[in-house]
Amino acid sequence: MKIFSPLYARAMAWSRHRRAPWFLGWLSFAESSFFPIPPDVMLAPMSLANPRRALWFALLTTLTSVAGGLFGYLIGYYAFDAIEPWLRDSRYWPAYLRAVEWFDAWGFWAIFVAGFSPIPYKVFTIAAGVASMALLPFTLASLIGRGARFFIVAALMAWGGASMEAALQKYVDRLGWATVGVVLIGVLVYRM
Repeated sequence: MKIFSPLYARAMAWSRHRRAPWFLGWLSFAESSFFPIPPDVMLAPMSLANPRRALWFALLTTLTSVAGGLFGYLIGYYAFDAIEPWLRDSRYWPAYLRAVEWFDAWGFWAIFVAGFSPIPYKVFTIAAGVASMALLPFTLASLIGRGARFFIVAALMAWGGASMEAALQKYVDRLGWATVGVVLIGVLVYRM
């Protein structure tokens, strides 16, 4: 059953849209402070579709992500009391508590690692605001951590280029079903 190939074709078509960089910037900003979908879902196909502009897309993603991170910091600093009840009831509360522990233990390095961590970056930005982390180290760690992640994604996609796009198009349904299988096995193992 070919469910993933139409989605892949649509993602590649959207990645070539003339306004795709604007959407990428907004998604990167929003994901760093409140939105659940990471910008990689746009960055990767855009870099694959236009390898010559991949590094530009990575820079755009990095800068708008850090700007969104600063917004998340402000949410934590000024509005945590307003969002705390929602956060406690959400699936992000355990991640938030873990992020706070990381801040207590590592400070600057917690933000740096957040760029690659499975814990959503937005959780770290809000926790940094709550902890009143110094703004300069927060911004530098965000630039380095998020930049490294996004430049790696963009460079890998650009390096693969047209041949990777063709291979993905050929095998996307198999990869999609394999991913679903791995997730289901992971859930079963976790529940045991």
